[in-house]
Formats: sequence, structure tokens, C-alpha cells
Amino acid sequence: RVVIEDVIRGTVAWDADATVGDFILLRSNGVPVYNFCVAVDDALMGITTVVRAEEHLTNTVRQALVLDALDAPRPQYAHCSLILGEDKQKLSKRHGATSCNQFRLDGFLPDAMINYLALLGWNDGTDNEIFTREELIDAFNLNRVVKSPSVFDMEKLRWVNSQHMKMMPLADLVDLVKEQFQFENMLKDGTDISDLNLADFASCATALAKAMMQTTKDAVTNAKTVLGYNLPASFDELQDEEAIAMIKEGNFYRLAMKIVEDFEAGNFPLPSPNDPMSAFQDALGEAMETTTPCAFTQSYQAHMKVLAKEMGVKGKNLFHPVRLAITGEMSGQDVTKQLSLLAMASAENSVVDGEKSGLVVFPQRMERLKSFCQTIPEEFRAPRASTTAEDKEATASATKGSETTAQTVSETKVAAPKDPKDDYDGPPISALDIRVGLVTKVWEHEEADKLYCEEIDVGEDQPRTIASGLRPYLKREDLEGRKVLVLCNLKERKLVGFPSHGMVLCASNADHTDVRLVNPPIDAKIGERVTVPDFNF
Repeated sequence: RVVIEDVIRGTVAWDADATVGDFILLRSNGVPVYNFCVAVDDALMGITTVVRAEEHLTNTVRQALVLDALDAPRPQYAHCSLILGEDKQKLSKRHGATSCNQFRLDGFLPDAMINYLALLGWNDGTDNEIFTREELIDAFNLNRVVKSPSVFDMEKLRWVNSQHMKMMPLADLVDLVKEQFQFENMLKDGTDISDLNLADFASCATALAKAMMQTTKDAVTNAKTVLGYNLPASFDELQDEEAIAMIKEGNFYRLAMKIVEDFEAGNFPLPSPNDPMSAFQDALGEAMETTTPCAFTQSYQAHMKVLAKEMGVKGKNLFHPVRLAITGEMSGQDVTKQLSLLAMASAENSVVDGEKSGLVVFPQRMERLKSFCQTIPEEFRAPRASTTAEDKEATASATKGSETTAQTVSETKVAAPKDPKDDYDGPPISALDIRVGLVTKVWEHEEADKLYCEEIDVGEDQPRTIASGLRPYLKREDLEGRKVLVLCNLKERKLVGFPSHGMVLCASNADHTDVRLVNPPIDAKIGERVTVPDFNF
């Protein structure tokens, strides 16, 4: 009987006679078999610990018998469980990347890969999941490896990678993004990795995408989207249901044609060719207090205010149509930064190959936008009439009727589950403007130890600044790059001197010792309004 104490699997025993019998050591041609070679090699090299996959567990009995026959000490064995794909089958080629270089091409950092691979079947006994190489060396112990198989989760790997990127200085991250532009074949032939224009463009592309980046490739993918223009040739070809619904509301046509008119008249603000990077000065690490406001950003914001007044629209009825008209997308980062990146790619000294990257310069966009608008049906070229008093009264009557019905039903049922909405005593729920937002920046309030200051993209022209009391409950890295729900129709006010315009929605237990963010729907888009079931919005 052969018995080993496996570090991971505990005591493992075999009946040697029944399992292996008198097994072969040398083939008929005189070549020794694998298990004999391995055992002799371990003995000669003084191997103390063997860590390998559980598939080799059956080989251990033969190797142990050979070592015993040689009067050599057995090493300590640790047989790890297999790594499975997301389909719970053994990880193989069909599950994706099969080489380290492919992960590099996909934008994963070496330290993040090591970190994630270490987490497959091991933990340090705490909730910590992010480790540097040095921290892993200090913390790793075979006794913490578990027997159960691990699943290679690409989403978890992307998250680990994003955390490592957040710990990197921007300059180091930019160097990796420059490589990605080469990998994606977006640069002009002969562009050197040390080209200063490439460094500037990659810096701005990184700053633009940093809040949503999970890999270095994401900055390049996002840049390609920004440089392109996905508005189709005609309204009938439009596939985005959200865009279709927005155009049907009637504001898009008027705003788009006004933008075209202003551009043709030379009145639409565009980035200065001499300083297209000025819009990125805050994102590139310069202190916000000492930063000179970007002239282009200021002129663009002023133009939007004039446009809002002339057209009689505001909020999402202004910013969503403008964003689609200018960028060809319903959501994305700050429009002024997108236009600035476009200007850099369009410049004469640009390193970007327009054809390879799908670049659509601003004048071409305006031509395409003008043609697209001509295909919009007449009934969608003017805003819909606002809700009449009769409609509002009918809605109120219907709501009251439904509440009466609900009360009658509840009275006839015994021990019916209580609906939390029954005790709600705030403003009418249907009046709450709750939108999906992306936290793009978080910093600690200098004068209030419980407040975070946040910039949150809620689908408007500019991110909103919001102060939240989440500092005692969440780390900055838990907030940055995360989608949240934001109550948007609150008046702007100052919290300890910081202008706050909105509220991040959270939930807590009764004594407020456990506070958590309320998660938006998985497929929700930035700026999308979230409604509450059973209420007529």
C-alpha cells in the first residue's frame, strides 16, 4: 500500500498491486519510461516539492515506488485541480487565447496576469484580490490552495487588469497604449514608437478612455469609435432603437440642422489647430485649481446654452440629439474631448492613418448629417406636443384607480408581503429623474472626512460633479469606472463648499453600518432613465 500526504488533497493511498502491479521501467529498445526518468531526475536534483495538475496524481504511485527502491526521499506533492472554461469544461484552445503573447496583444498587463492566475484556486485568507508580484511572493502558501477546480473567468481577469492599470502612472500606461496603436495598425507607415506626436495622441486617447478602460486595448478601440462616425446614410438604415426613439421625439432634426447651419456659416466652435490638447489638461494630471480653462470648451459650452435657448430644449432633449449629430453615437465621453481627439487625428502632422482607422473628419460628418436629416420623415421633424392637462388628469385618475384596486386586493389577502413603496413619503416617484451614470473621477474632499467628490457622466454634455458620503464605506477604486444610479433632478447645492448636482443612489441596513451602491440594469446605457415598476412615467 502506497500512501502520500498531498498538501492540497490530504492523504491519498493506493493498493499498489491492484493499481500498477509490476510496471515497466525500460522499453524493449532500452529507452526508460517517463515515470522512471522523472523519479530519478527528482532524486538527483534534490527536488523537495512537486506542484502539478491533478492529472498526474495517478503517476505518483509509480514514482513513489521508484524513489523508495532507490532509497531516495520522496518530495512533498501538491496536486492542483484543473482550470475550467466558463462552460465548466477543461480549459483548451476552444476557450480563446492560448499564448501569453495573445494576452499581450489583447492589452493585458503581465503583473495582472500573474495576479489573476495566482487567484485560480488560492487566496491569502482575506478579501484582498489585488497583489503586486512582491506581495504575492510574501503571501503565497501552498496550504491555502483549494481542491475545487477554478473557472477561468475573462470578465474577472479584465477587472483585475483594470485595477492594476489604475495603480500605474499615466506615463507608463501611455507607453503600453502606444504599442496597442501599432498592434491595431492605425498608424501611418514608418511611425516610430518614440514619435512625440504619437505620445501626445496616445496620452489624450488614454485620458479620454481611462475611466472605462479594462485593458490597454480599450483606449485604442475607443479612439477608433471616436474617430469614426456611425450615423448611417438614411433614417431607415438606423439600427439603434434608442436613437430611433429619440429622433422620433422631434428635437433631433431641428438641432442637427442648426448645427449644420452654424458650421457652414463658420459659427460652430471647434478645437484650435494650434492647441488641440487643451481640452485634456485636467485629465492629463494637471491640478484642477491651477488649470486655465480651455477656451474651446468654454466656447462650446456657451454655444450649447445659446442653442438651448433658441430651440427651447434642455437636458437630455438637448444633449442626446447633439451627441448623436456630432459623434454618431448615443453615449460616450465628453464631447469636447472627442472633438479634440478628432482634430489631432485630422491634423497634417498626425501619426494616425485616416483610412486604416476609419477617420471621418468634421466637415465630412456635417455633410453626412445633412443628408441623413433629409431622410427623416416629416412627422419626426418637430417636437411632439407636450402632455395635455386632460392626459395628466387621466394619468392621475388611472394611478389613483390602480392604488384603490391594490388596496382592495391587499385587504382581502392575509399576510400579504409588504411592498417597500407603500411607505414611501417623498416626492412623486414618477417625477424622479433617475439615470444611469458612469463615475469617471473620484477624489477625497479636503475639508470633510466623510465626503467623496465625484465626476459622473450621466449622458449630458459635461460630467456632473456630485459629493457623496460614501467615503467611510467604499474605496476610491471601487467607485472609479463603475456604473451607478444618479438622481438628477435635484437643485445644485454646495456641500462644504463643493458644488454638488445630484445624488448617487445607495441602500443600507437599519443602522447604516453596511452601505452599498444600487446597481443599474446590466445592459443599461449611460444617460438612460431608469423607471420604477408599477408607476406610470
